[in-house]
Amino acid sequence: MEPPRGRLRWLLLLWAAGSGLLVVLYSALEPHPSPGAQARNTTLSRGSIRLNTLNFGTRKGHACPRPLRQAIQQHRHFRGLFNLSAPVLLWGGLLGPELWDSLSRHKAPYGWQNLSRQAITSTLNLLNSSESAELFAAPGDLPRPCIRCAVVGNGGILNGSRQGRNIDAHTFVFRLNGAVVEGFEHDVGAKTSFYGFTVNTMKNSLYTYWRLGFTSVPQGQDLRYIFIPSDIRDYLMLRSAILGVPVPEGPDKADRPDAYFGPHASARKFKLLHPAFISYVTKRFLKSKLINTNFGDLYMPSTGALMLLTALHTCDQVSAYGFITSDYWKYSDHYFDREKQPLVFYINHDLPLEATLWRDLHKAGILWLYQR
Repeated sequence: MEPPRGRLRWLLLLWAAGSGLLVVLYSALEPHPSPGAQARNTTLSRGSIRLNTLNFGTRKGHACPRPLRQAIQQHRHFRGLFNLSAPVLLWGGLLGPELWDSLSRHKAPYGWQNLSRQAITSTLNLLNSSESAELFAAPGDLPRPCIRCAVVGNGGILNGSRQGRNIDAHTFVFRLNGAVVEGFEHDVGAKTSFYGFTVNTMKNSLYTYWRLGFTSVPQGQDLRYIFIPSDIRDYLMLRSAILGVPVPEGPDKADRPDAYFGPHASARKFKLLHPAFISYVTKRFLKSKLINTNFGDLYMPSTGALMLLTALHTCDQVSAYGFITSDYWKYSDHYFDREKQPLVFYINHDLPLEATLWRDLHKAGILWLYQR
């Protein structure tokens, strides 16, 4: 879990007696329709609907004994929510006036309103290969076997879980934010296929968890990075990473992306979530009551939620490890904490709502949620 992006706002914290739980109180202020709420309450525009006819990394295999597509089709509630051809990734081949008009109506992370058009277009023009449109690169038109994905959150439930071997047995492993691996391989595995983040959560994790072992972003020849475009700084960092130059402007000015992603990171190393996908999953799966409060402009699904929903729209089978469960209070905030720390509920996410969604998807057989 990450603190709110942008300028830090005041939080009311309450130490819940007897449970050791640190809670953020949401003020019962008069709700108002924030721009962020309007973006989430808007149906996908014509530009997004046109994009839905393409394949944005969704690739369904035929070798799974029970692929999640089948479980979705058999579930009365979830088959009405899932659109497995919804846009997942954004790349330069989609850039055009219709897309710009569609996304410029909504604020980040759901669109491009008030963001630099030059920064966005120059970034997308670098993602000009069809490989940027696919999460999993396909060898020609050959059919693929069952793609099993593990999405590994950082929850304390994984400490002592001994799930490392099971996690690494998946075809692809997604990790996010402060993904400490060294020293915890027995519990969380060692394999990383995708690392998901916003620039804000990545840098906050490096600063906050440095002494706990998160001293660098995961790197590897076959590893891919998934940028979540929560602000203009994500587009600027992505562009500079592909070009191999320092960030030219903004709060990350002069930052060298090679310090995070390695010295030889080409465009093929990077994926960019489509803002329309973030809007779609927020509206259909995680439409929080926080949207209609004074904090509505801060709300968005957590990084873990976006990675898990990305996997659910691209993989054949999905397992979730280290995500919030109903007995979260038994465990520390993170599996790598040296002393037990209570889970903090910040106002920019709705973790109870996310916990309910993971529980219901698990019960429906659409994903497998690790619980103890």
